[in-house]
Amino acid sequence: MSKKLVIKVTAGADSPERCSQAFTVAAVAVASGVDVSLWLTGESAWFALPGRAAAFELPHSAPLPDLIESILAGGRITLCTQCAARRDITEKDVLDGVRIAGAQVFVQEAMADGTQALVY
Repeated sequence: MSKKLVIKVTAGADSPERCSQAFTVAAVAVASGVDVSLWLTGESAWFALPGRAAAFELPHSAPLPDLIESILAGGRITLCTQCAARRDITEKDVLDGVRIAGAQVFVQEAMADGTQALVY
């Protein structure tokens, strides 16, 4: 059975340490061979847009664009449907490789056998 990790990040620039921790854990898990699904919700939804991660800064942390690139290289990033709609973000607006999906898909992923779910 392969290892699976679903991470929901609710924080963005409003809580930079919590936000950075989520992306860092996701990137490290991908690098470790874990099947990772990172969900962007709340203020982290903005990081689904091109260029937004480049404006994020946190001392002593990896650059957010690099973490996103690492996650997309071996895992999945999903933007919450409702969070996208509240911010007028559509599928044509997001980074290549980012999908938009809702709670049903999140629950399905989080409840799959052999899956650990984390929320930041």
